[in-house]
Amino acid sequence: MENKIRHVLGISGGKDSAALAIYLKDKYPQLNIEYYFCDTGKELDETYMLIKNLEVYIGKTITRLEAGKYSHEPPFDHFLKLYGGYLPSSNSRWCTRKLKLEPFERFVGDDPVISYVGIRGDEDREGYISKKPNIQSIFPFRKNIWSEDVINKALKNDNILVLANLYEKHVDKAMTKRVLEIVNEPISSNFPQTDKLNALLDLGINVFNKVVFDFLKTIQYPLSYVNDFLLLDNEDVLVRDDIFRILRESGVGVPKYYEKVEFEINGKKGEYARSRSGCFFCFFQQKIEWVWLYEQHPDKFKMAMEYEKDGYSWIQNERLKDIIKPERKRQIKEEQLKHAARNINKKSPYLLDILDEAEGEGCAACFI
Repeated sequence: MENKIRHVLGISGGKDSAALAIYLKDKYPQLNIEYYFCDTGKELDETYMLIKNLEVYIGKTITRLEAGKYSHEPPFDHFLKLYGGYLPSSNSRWCTRKLKLEPFERFVGDDPVISYVGIRGDEDREGYISKKPNIQSIFPFRKNIWSEDVINKALKNDNILVLANLYEKHVDKAMTKRVLEIVNEPISSNFPQTDKLNALLDLGINVFNKVVFDFLKTIQYPLSYVNDFLLLDNEDVLVRDDIFRILRESGVGVPKYYEKVEFEINGKKGEYARSRSGCFFCFFQQKIEWVWLYEQHPDKFKMAMEYEKDGYSWIQNERLKDIIKPERKRQIKEEQLKHAARNINKKSPYLLDILDEAEGEGCAACFI
């Protein structure tokens, strides 16, 4: 069974998944990773350029997955017709499900799969992840590489004795007493699971990983079929500025849409950029990003406007034709200047950019 475990990594065309591919290629070259890209047919040109550059670096072809592959239309347009022109939204993310998740699940079939996910150490989310039992997600950039479902099973109060026995097997004797104090304390309102998880990680990431890995032998997960896993000793925690560094130092480069562009309004200078990869008309975009699209890629903005018909719009309570009216554009840019002024005073070590990055809500091609 061990030889049949597949290792896969979804490339969204964004920075985090690309950096993860580079990171795993450099640090764990012995991993036989399959790379895939869910192509909606509505990406920016910079996305396809990043994928080409990445293929050169990793020395492998990134498999293109397309939904509705036998249709004569791009995948998004094919499904838009099936949904009667109903545009996707945060309340109805049919685009993610039909264009990304379902093609991925067909790609892996029923094979046991380890899916590497590019969520960073400075993010508190898991993304839109497949719940199929044969697919196990691993998060190499985080202090905790395990998915929420694995942690829920491992740390539940019914498993305290099992966990204690596993820790006695792996932990240094000098640490046994302190570790067992944490393990034996039940999860409660006064000691939530997050606190217990962080306390155990603080006492040793690699020991915690080995304990969880052994625990997986008692339940049916893809990693329960292997004798070892290279990432058990990984203690790296990578944050946003690390991602940009990896992309630049590798020569793969940062997609141009992440690079800030200067604008001027009322004699004041500001900056805007795109905060995400994915479709150029992604409904999760901020309004300043729509203005960026209009001014940097007017052809794509025009295409996005053409989808707004039959009462459907990308932005709730506002249409794209209105957002580009001179007075409205000015208002949006002024709001961006105020937003930047507030953020410039924040004391976050991860604040690489003054543009809020709402990735946690966005398209999840690399988070499957």
